[in-house]
This record gives sequence, C-alpha cells and structure tokens, in this order.
Amino acid sequence: MAKVKIVEVGLRDGLQNESTTLSIDQRFELLKFLLDAGVKNLELGAYVSSKWVPQMQGTERLVKKYLQSIPAAALKKINGSVLVPNEVGMQKAIESGVKEVAIFISSTETFSQKNINCSIAESLVRVKAVMVLAKKNKIKVRGYLSVCFGCPFEGEVSESKVVELAKTLYKIGCYEVSIGDTIGIGNPAQVERIFKKLKKVIPVEKLAGHFHDTRGLALTNILTVYKLGVKTFDSSIAGLGGCPYAKGASGNVSTEDVVNMFEQLNINTGLDINKLVKVNIWLSGLIKHELQSKVSRALKEQNL
Repeated sequence: MAKVKIVEVGLRDGLQNESTTLSIDQRFELLKFLLDAGVKNLELGAYVSSKWVPQMQGTERLVKKYLQSIPAAALKKINGSVLVPNEVGMQKAIESGVKEVAIFISSTETFSQKNINCSIAESLVRVKAVMVLAKKNKIKVRGYLSVCFGCPFEGEVSESKVVELAKTLYKIGCYEVSIGDTIGIGNPAQVERIFKKLKKVIPVEKLAGHFHDTRGLALTNILTVYKLGVKTFDSSIAGLGGCPYAKGASGNVSTEDVVNMFEQLNINTGLDINKLVKVNIWLSGLIKHELQSKVSRALKEQNL
C-alpha cells in the first residue's frame, strides 16, 4: 500500500498565529492527543523571543515535559522538532535534548525583513551557524523555505530564486526541505512547474510540501505534488494558524482533510481520522473562532 508522511505543525506554526495563547498544560494535552491519533512527526514549538511570539512562550518547559513524560520506547518512534531562528535558539535546543530542529529562510527580501528583520543573505549566515552546531551535536535539521509561490509584499516570486535557495538549504545539510505556500496563493499549474524544477536539483524524497488553504487549493496542490513523487506534507490539526502578513490567510491545510483525502485514495498516512476529529472538537472549546477542516465539520454533524 502506498503511503505518505504527514508532519504535524499545529503546535508551532499553527498556534503561533492564533490570537488565543494556550497554556503549557493545554499544549501538552494537545501533544498527547496528537500522538494518540498516530502522529509520529511533529513540531513541538519554537525557541524564539516571547516578546515577538508570545504564543511560543514556555517551549522549553513543554519540551522538557514531553521528553520526561513520554516513555523512552515511544520517543524513539517520534520525530519531535523545535524551530530555531539563530545560534541562541540552537543552544537552547542542544540544552533541551531534542534530536531535531527546523530552520527557515524566505524567498523574498521584503518578507525576510518583515518576518525576521534581516536580509536573505543575513538569514543564510544565521542558519549556517546553526548547522555547524547541529552537526557537532548530531542533531537533524529540517529546512523551511517561505513564500515560494507568492509574497504579500512583492507579489510574484522568482522561481529560479526559490530553486536556488531550496538547493542551498539542501546543500548545507538539511535532511528535508519544505517548500512553503505561506499565504496560500499557489495554483496547481504553478506548483507543478516549480516542483519539477526543484526535482532536478534536490532528490524528490528530500522535498516536502507546506500548503496553506487561503483560496481552497491546498488539497489540489498537495495531490499535484504527490503525483510528482513527493511523499511528505506539512499540515496543522484543525487548520490552526495563518500568516500575520497576509490578510485573510486562513491557515495551514488541516491535518484531518489531508488524511481524509489520502485515505480515500487508499494511501496510508498512519493517522486515525476519527481521533483527529475528536481533537478538533476538543480544540474548538479553547480556540475562540471556528476551526478549519471540512471533514471534521461533516463528521461532527454525523455525531461521530
């Protein structure tokens, strides 16, 4: 049976863009629910300044609780990563004991300045410094490339720039490069064109798709990329999140919808759709707006 890998980003990329801030205990409860639903690859949080991203405050405590509370045998089967923006964040990751981190850069200069207050070139210096520490401490690194299909500030994005930067992330040591449609503006033709170019410079098994569903095309884009050979996709439970720089950006594609689509196509995700929907229902009592996910809405109405 064909299978795909789902990387759950709700605890980090999802929650950091929600106005409601969950407590450490609530985030840990969400973490446990996700693991119970079969999640094996996920972001735990981010070692970033709580001044700029208050929703990620306490990530150190969450990671410590995760590493101390989950049985060792179970931990060996889980890839739990933490986002680090620089050497300071990387030092925290090393001290915490995590075995994987994520780094990120932007495809456009303006988004880079607005998002992390530096140029693309400066961001590459930062991530290369992180890579040195990661290699020294035998920590895996996953790379994110933002606004690959459209930028809220610059509009059209250079496809050659996307390919060049993705190749750079792979060459400096990222075991996987996630190509992001940060504002959910990509369309299947564009997505196919760019991923075909990416496949020429990066092994397809090292590529991942990260699609937001702002215009309702995330699932179509995911299926388009899957047909090109990509087997790893990022998603967020209940479609949590969005992009603070893109008005109306509805957030990451929901994990439930991605799992439902692949399971309907007889492609194994390893995740339990019914348990994911129950997580959605639980979250709806905490997050103060309607949560995304068409399949969750449908199953809720059927009194799952």
